[in-house]
Amino acid sequence: MAEPDGVRLQKVLSQAGIASRRVAEKMIRDGRVEVDDRVVTELGTRVDPAVSVIRVDGARVTLDDTLVHLAINKPKGMHSTMSDDRGRPCIGDLVEHRVRGNKKLFHVGRLDADTEGLMLLTNDGELAHRLMHPSFEVPKTYLATVLGTVPRGLGRELRNGVELDDGPARVDDFAVVDKVPGKTLVRVTLHEGRKRIVRRMLAAVGYPVQELVRTEIGTVALGDQRPGSIRVLTQKELGELYKAVGL
Repeated sequence: MAEPDGVRLQKVLSQAGIASRRVAEKMIRDGRVEVDDRVVTELGTRVDPAVSVIRVDGARVTLDDTLVHLAINKPKGMHSTMSDDRGRPCIGDLVEHRVRGNKKLFHVGRLDADTEGLMLLTNDGELAHRLMHPSFEVPKTYLATVLGTVPRGLGRELRNGVELDDGPARVDDFAVVDKVPGKTLVRVTLHEGRKRIVRRMLAAVGYPVQELVRTEIGTVALGDQRPGSIRVLTQKELGELYKAVGL
């Protein structure tokens, strides 16, 4: 861990964009930094960035600059695939000219063509696998516009579970965000990954979805990202994703 030809820990943290070197030194002194599952408080500690697993406040710091982690706002009408043999617009078209080779990018959390919103793209296969696996229960949040006025007890009904043709499904959280004549905007959070699950659940309780946007995956939020735009995940977002799936 402390090879003479290693790199000073505070320099590694600074180069990874975690904090300035001075702030990184304080983090180390305060016991907030772990190297290979051991808290390090010595400022002179040297590490091998290619081998060492470094965490700040329990969240892993990504040091491998060959890894790509992107947030994309998939526009409505676009397919959630890297290529389409029928020539339909797909997310591969968005990244083809903007990312250095998209051949090994995995898409996390595919959306149907008529749904807009947040998807993640990464060439970290293990992270992608865990984010998609239901056992890690990474929550996803959607804004749905439904027909009609939603009654007070609908959230409780959805939290208790709705019977669908492929088994029961339940939401983790539900809230009414806004009401306009004839329509209601609701926020739905769940960790289910079944196809068209939000649309099917709301249709099952009598409120067909007119528009649907995914706004969050775990702690990564769409924010004001425009449809069709791509951005690189921050170290903080990335660390929290790794933490959520035990990496």
